[in-house]
Order: sequence, then structure tokens, then C-alpha cells
Amino acid sequence: MNASAGVRPVHGKVDEQGRLVEADPPLLRLQERAGGVRGGALAVPQLASLARLTRRLGISISRRVVAANGEQDVDLWVQVKPEGPCVELAITGWQDIAPAPPQPGQDALRWRDFSRASADWIIETDAMLRITQPPANMPAAIGLPIEALFALTCDEAGVSRIAEAARTADRFEDDSATFLLGSGVPVRLAGVPLIDGIGHLAGYQLLISRRDPLIQGRGWTPPPPPLDEAFGSQLGRAMREPLDRIIANADIIQERSEGPVRRDYAAYAEDIAGAGRHLLALVEDLVDLQTIERADFRPEIDMVDLTDTALRAAGLLAVRASNHHVSIDGPLPGRAIMARGDFRRILQVLINLLSNAIRHSPEGGTVWIRCEREGDIAAIIVADAGDGIAPEDHERIFDRFERLGLRDGTGSGLGLYISRRLARAMGGDLGVDSAPMHGARFVFTLPAGE
Repeated sequence: MNASAGVRPVHGKVDEQGRLVEADPPLLRLQERAGGVRGGALAVPQLASLARLTRRLGISISRRVVAANGEQDVDLWVQVKPEGPCVELAITGWQDIAPAPPQPGQDALRWRDFSRASADWIIETDAMLRITQPPANMPAAIGLPIEALFALTCDEAGVSRIAEAARTADRFEDDSATFLLGSGVPVRLAGVPLIDGIGHLAGYQLLISRRDPLIQGRGWTPPPPPLDEAFGSQLGRAMREPLDRIIANADIIQERSEGPVRRDYAAYAEDIAGAGRHLLALVEDLVDLQTIERADFRPEIDMVDLTDTALRAAGLLAVRASNHHVSIDGPLPGRAIMARGDFRRILQVLINLLSNAIRHSPEGGTVWIRCEREGDIAAIIVADAGDGIAPEDHERIFDRFERLGLRDGTGSGLGLYISRRLARAMGGDLGVDSAPMHGARFVFTLPAGE
């Protein structure tokens, strides 16, 4: 279609379930070339995202959109307005343009954008399908297998679709999964593989939407686990949900998934998303702080293999390390070092220590993790080759809200304080051995197990 076709608006209507129920011929052809049909889900990701945003905000939106139209791209000016339970589209300025050169993984990114347009919430896993980025109101889910949250569809051999897809680092869909917390909620899962810097599978981004048509499209989020203290509950309600939405919308702008935006706007959106994540991390740290400072706080003590836990922590942070051009040298698998402690809390301490080590390591540097036992003491050692810490600051860095050396605005200053409190609550300790320009060596000790 050429520019003259854009003189008369092209109209369409999208119902509350995201289906294109009415469409003028040009829009219907665009829908069919994107793989959709009349009456089916709106298959043009940019238009689907605009329709969803308009329905959520309840206001009219006008925006320039560039979409694929067969072998050509088409430049559109789209006006979207709510009309009862539906959304009406009016498209003008229909102009064919030369398509952008294809990029590696473009099909996967397009599929992800389309899936995100209908997703209610997003989580991420590592290559072993353990949760690395849980919903904002479920921080305790980190490190759990995906099966702890979802009952997945399996084949006759008992292999789930995500496990089958992970064998070849492929994307997948599961339309019959169930969210296990609460009364059991039917959901759809769409999985996008995350690939590390050397082309290996690093995990999955899971896009989740509820299958209940009465709820679908209304921004459903999973129910949070109950909190014992009013502070934590109030903080979650007041901060987590709005911050999560700010981050999600900023990511959409930064990734340009709803259409082209100016480079400075995209950079501004990236800054907003980064600030939102920092505030969310602070919220989680404050909730943890309140938990560990309760007089009745008691970790769940059990036998834990420190080598296995250290390898899990390294796997959870593999993508972050790759993004910082830092390698992680973990302990040799198979040599069990047993200790008495709370597995989740040990993992939490290790993730904090590794995150700090990655942040402070120079580009091209290495973070080392070693597990040792001496008598009745078991230890995990995390070392980096960063700027190091002066001897007079070795105790100060464990103070509350101490952000020594953090000039980039990251961190809440609570991570090491919480980590030491957790170590001591499990009968161990956390200390540091460091000197300026010689890196830092953190030693996390626990009572040795049998």
C-alpha cells in the first residue's frame, strides 16, 4: 500500500480479550501477513501493545508505529481510543518503507514482543530452570525450581514443554499450566530463551497470563505470600506494584517494542527502569531487615552442601557476570562440603557476596568461589580482583546503610549487614580480608555438618 492509501483512515476494533473483531481490508491484510486471522488475537505486536496500553489506562493514545507488512515495512500513524469494553483503531499516514536489515534472533524478539503484549507478569530462570527473577512480591522464590510455582504440561514420558525446549535452547508455549499458590490459577506460559555471551542457554524469560477470560487483560498479578508484620505488608502494597509497572513501561519504551522513539527518550527510559529496580531492591532489603531483626527470627537449620549451593549461586548470576565481562571461577563439582544452615538464607548471602564481587571487579576480571572445611568449621570464600578495602573499613562495611565505595548509585548499603546477621543467626560468621588495590576476600563460615 502506498502513501495515498493513508488519506482515508483505516479502522479496526479489538475486543477485551485482544481479538481483532472488526477490520477494514488494509488492516485485515496486515493482520493476515503477521500470521493472524479476523476474529483472532491481534497479531501485529506494536498495535497489540497500544491496544493493551489504552485499555489499561482508559485514555486515547496517538503514536507513530513501524510494522512489518510482508516483505516491506509500513509507517503508520495510529490513533487508539477506548470504546466500552473494546478498543477502536484509526490508522492514517500509511507509508511503505524499506525494511530494516534482519538481525540475529529477530524472529524470537518479534515473538517475545507479541507475547509480552498479552502477559500479566514476567519472571526469569537460569539454565537449570531455577527462578532468578521472581515476581516483585515473592522474593523468597529466588533459587526455586520453576515447578515450585507452576504445574506444567508434560508429554507421555513426563517431560515438560519448557524442559524439552531447554534441550535445544528454543522458545515454547504452555497453554495449560497452573499457578500453584493460592487456590490454583490456570495460566498460559510463553518462554523466550536467554543466551549468554558465548551462545549458550543462560535461562528463560517466562511471560505469564491468566487464562480466566473474566480476569484476562486486567493486569493480574500473583497473590503475595502472607507477611507476619504490618510494615512488610504495607510496604509491599505501597511500593512494589507501582514500581513494577514503572519498570515494565520504561522497559517497553527503552526496547522500542511499541514503535520507534527518539534515542534520548529511550536512554531516559533506561535510566527510569534502572532507578526503579534500585528502589525495588531497597524495598526487599528493608523487608529482610525487619525480618532478621525480629526477636523471634530463627533460620530453618538443615544439612546443606556448600559446594552445590555455591555452584547454584554462580549459575544464577552467570548472565550478570557476562554483561559485566567478568568470569566466575566456581568450586569443583562433586566435592561435597556439608554445613548446618538454612539453604535459602545461605543462597541469599552468596548472591549478595557474588553480586558485590561482580560489581567491583574490573572488566575481564575473575571472581573466585571456594569451599573448605577445617575441623568443625565449613567455609565459603568469595574473592575478587577489585580495588580492595582499607583495613580500617573492614568492620565499617558491615554497618547498616554503609555504601563504602559505591559511587555509581547502586546498592542500598544493607546487603552486607543483612548477610552478616544471617550468618551469625545460623551459628556462623562473615568477615573480610582485603587491602587497597589487592581485591577483597570474604569468608562466610558455618558449623560443619556430617
